[in-house]
Amino acid sequence: MAQGKYSRVDGKKSSCSMATVLLVIGVCLIGVWMFMSSPVFMGQTVNGSGQESKSESKTKVSPVSSSQFEDDSGDLSESSRTGGGNDEEPVSRIEESNTREVETSIGDDDSSESEKSKSEDETGSSSDTNEKEEKKIEDGKKPEPFPDADRAEILKETRTESGAFSTQAAESVSDKELKRSGNGYKWKTCNASTGADFIPCLDNIAALRKIHSTIHYEHRERHCPAEPPTCLVPLRQGYKIPVRWPRSREQIWYSNIPSTTLAEVKGHQNWVKVTGEYLSFPGGGTQFKNGALHYIDQIQKSLPDIEWGKRTRVILDVGCGVASFGGYLFERDVIAMSFAPKDEHEAQVQFALERGIPAISAVMGTQRLPFPSKVFDAIHCARCRVPWHVEGGKLLLELNRLLRPGGYFVWSATPVYQKLAEDVEIWEAMSKLTKAMCWELVTIYSDQLNQVGAAIYKKPTSNECYENRQQNFPPICQSNDDPDAIWNVELEACMHKVPVDSSVRGSNWPKTWPERLDSPPYWLKSTDNGVYGKPAPDDFTADYEHWKRVVSKSYINGLGLDWSSIRNVMDMRSIYGGFAAALRDLKVWVMNVVPLDSPDTLPIIYERGLFGIYHDWCESFSTYPRTYDLLHADHLFSGLKKRCKLASVIAEVDRILRPEGKLIVRDNVETIAEIENMAKSLHWNIRMTYNKEQEGLLCVEKTLWRPTEVETLGYTF
Repeated sequence: MAQGKYSRVDGKKSSCSMATVLLVIGVCLIGVWMFMSSPVFMGQTVNGSGQESKSESKTKVSPVSSSQFEDDSGDLSESSRTGGGNDEEPVSRIEESNTREVETSIGDDDSSESEKSKSEDETGSSSDTNEKEEKKIEDGKKPEPFPDADRAEILKETRTESGAFSTQAAESVSDKELKRSGNGYKWKTCNASTGADFIPCLDNIAALRKIHSTIHYEHRERHCPAEPPTCLVPLRQGYKIPVRWPRSREQIWYSNIPSTTLAEVKGHQNWVKVTGEYLSFPGGGTQFKNGALHYIDQIQKSLPDIEWGKRTRVILDVGCGVASFGGYLFERDVIAMSFAPKDEHEAQVQFALERGIPAISAVMGTQRLPFPSKVFDAIHCARCRVPWHVEGGKLLLELNRLLRPGGYFVWSATPVYQKLAEDVEIWEAMSKLTKAMCWELVTIYSDQLNQVGAAIYKKPTSNECYENRQQNFPPICQSNDDPDAIWNVELEACMHKVPVDSSVRGSNWPKTWPERLDSPPYWLKSTDNGVYGKPAPDDFTADYEHWKRVVSKSYINGLGLDWSSIRNVMDMRSIYGGFAAALRDLKVWVMNVVPLDSPDTLPIIYERGLFGIYHDWCESFSTYPRTYDLLHADHLFSGLKKRCKLASVIAEVDRILRPEGKLIVRDNVETIAEIENMAKSLHWNIRMTYNKEQEGLLCVEKTLWRPTEVETLGYTF
C-alpha cells in the first residue's frame, strides 16, 4: 500500500511526493555544506566519539613522468586548492592536464553508527573518545589530493642514493622488527628517577655507576641504555600548552618547569625570575645582566667585521645557560646552536627550549661534538666554565675543528678583564695556547655597562703560520684523521690543516646571508652526483624548489595547521635542508637532523646558513621531553625499522613532541599504515592520511593521553 502511494505520478500525491523529495535533497545539501565548511578541519579540538568513517573518492589519471619534477606544482594541485572542478570527484589539474589515480578519505562525525562500525572494522581504529577526526580539507574547501611532487624521484626512498656523499655510520645494525604494533600495542608510562624530565641517554644511572672518573665530564656525556625504552614519559602535573612565541622568550608557565634553583642562584644576573604563575626571563646573563641585545651590539661595535646577520649567520654558543644570547640574536638575523650539560644548573636547556630558543643538552668532554668541521661562522663562550687551556688545549682544539677558517671566537670571561691570581694564570696560558694555534687576537673590548670584557680571536685562513711555527705544538693531525668523523670519536689534541684548494669546502667564506640560503655551495661539483642522482648543484636546486612547493601548497595551506602555534621544528631526516629553507619566512627555527646512515650532507646545510646535528634514531635524542611543536619525517621510518624497534622510535617521538604537537610523515604506504595504527594506539588525533600507489602522507597530533599501566626502568635508579 505504501509502495503504491509513492509510485503514483498524477494528482496531489505526486505533487507532495515531488515536494518531499526536493525538501530531502535541500536538507542534504545544507548538511553537506555545513560539513564541508565546518572549522573543525582547520585543526580545532574535537570532543566526539573518536570513531571514524571514511568516504572515499577516486579519480583516475594517467601517470606523470619524473621528468616533470622541475615544473611540478607541488603536492596540492591548484584546482583542489581553489575549490574548482567537480564537487563529487576532486580532480588534480597540473601542466598538460596530466592525471593519475588519487584516493582521499574524510572523517565524518555525523555518520550513522553502522557506518562507523563498518569503518572501524576496516581500519582497526580505536574507539577512544579523545581521538580526533581525520583532517582532509581547509575551511570550505575540498579535499586536497597530492598528485605531483610526491611522485617525483626526489621523494622516492628506493631511488635515493649516496651520490658523492659518504655516510656517517659504516654499517647498520639489524634488529627484530616490531611484531605488535598499532591498536594492539600496549603502551605503558615510564617510571624513571627523573620522572617527567626523563632523557634516556643522560639519565642512565646504572651506566654512570660504572664510570671510574668524572674529571673529563664523562658523567655528563651520553650513556644510552642497551634497549631504548618503549614506555611513554609522564606529563607533569598541571602541565599547560606552552606560551607562544615571541611572548615565550620573556615568559613561560611555571607549572611546566617548576624549578626555582636558577632563579635563586642566578636571579641577580637576570637569568630567570619567578613571577606568580610564570617564570620570567629579563634577557640577562652572567656577562650581560643588563640585557643580551646591548651585549650583542657591543660585540658588533668592537668588531664591525663580524657583521651580524650578513657575514656571521650561524654560531655555536658554548655553555649557553638559558640561551638568552641566542634568543636575542634572532633580532640580528643570526641563529645560534646553543648547548649546555645537564648539570647543577638545573633545567637550563629545558628553559631555553620552552622559551622557543634552539638548544641541546651536550658537554665538552671526551668525544667530539655532533657537528661537522669548519661550519660555524663564530663561536661564543660567556663564562661557560670550560677549561680551555688544560691538557694541551684539547677542548679549544675541538672548537678549532668546528670553526670556519676566518671565523671568530668570542671569549667573555673573567681572565680577560680581572687581575686575580687565578685569572692572570689562565689568561697567560690562553695567550700562549691561542698563539701556538695561530689564532689572531683581533680585539679586547670593555663593556662599561655590564662591567665585563671579551677577547675576540680569528682562526687563520691559510697554513702559513702552521708551517712557520718553531714548535709543532699543538701538532697537526695525521692525514688519516677525518675531521668530519664524529660519532663516538675521541677528542685529539691536534689541529687539521686549512683547505687551500679553492674548490674544497672551507677554502672560501660562504656568500652573505640571505643569498647563501638559495645558492648551491661553491664546492659542490657538477661532475659529482647528488643524493638524488642529478649533478650535485642541480640536485641542490631541485630539492629546494621541491620543498618550496610542498611547503607552500601542502603544509601551509593544505593541512589546516595553525603555524602561529608552531615554533620549535625538527626535520628528522634532512638532506640539503630544503624543508627548513622553505620555512624561512615563518617565525620558526628548524633542527636539521642528518641520521648516521644517511648521506653526509650536514655541511651543505650549514653552508646555506642553517644548522643541524648528526644523530642515530635508534637512540634517544639529547633533548628534554615536550620540547618540539612539529616533527617532520621524510622516508625515515621505513629504513629505520630495519635496524631498530619502531616502537622505541615512536616512543621517542612521543617524548620529544609537546601535547598538541604535530608529526608529519612521508613514506611508503606500508610504513604509513604502521605509523598510523601506532598513533591511534597512542590516542593521537589523525589529522590527515593520504596515499596513492606506494607513497603516503600522514599528519597526526599528540594528545594529553597517558597510559595507566606503569613500567619501571631499573637503570634510572
